[in-house]
Amino acid sequence: MSYELRALIASVELASVVAAEVRLARAVRLEQELALIPLTAELLGVLDQPEDAVVAGFDFFPGGFGRRLGAWSKAGPIAYVEADYFGGQGSQRGAVWVDGKIELGPLGIVAGEPFPAEGSPISQVLRRLGAHHPYGEDEFEAVGLGRHRHLEGWLGR
Repeated sequence: MSYELRALIASVELASVVAAEVRLARAVRLEQELALIPLTAELLGVLDQPEDAVVAGFDFFPGGFGRRLGAWSKAGPIAYVEADYFGGQGSQRGAVWVDGKIELGPLGIVAGEPFPAEGSPISQVLRRLGAHHPYGEDEFEAVGLGRHRHLEGWLGR
């Protein structure tokens, strides 16, 4: 089984603003008043500003995207997350921008590394966005990130 995710996550309101501003972006509602914007290869191409710096620590982060996230974060916290798993092995990364700068992260683990005591990088990011977990679930499951295993699923494809 595989799992892939490259997305922005923010409040429903902020994700709607981002989706209205960026061609090809589509906000998908999660639980706990959060929404994600799946970052397909096509959308990453639209966002990429190759002459601008990238944020180290990510596999799919387009050039200049940190500046854009900083601008959006002035309206509220916004996160970038990515995960790639196959056969139970893989990696995940995440960071949260608040008030124009990175406040949390980049956090990451690679294949074979255990999750830290604070939880997976994505769960830590979700917690910073206000997500909480009921008994027996982590934040990842609590907000519904397990609903689809591939980017196309989030877009109804």
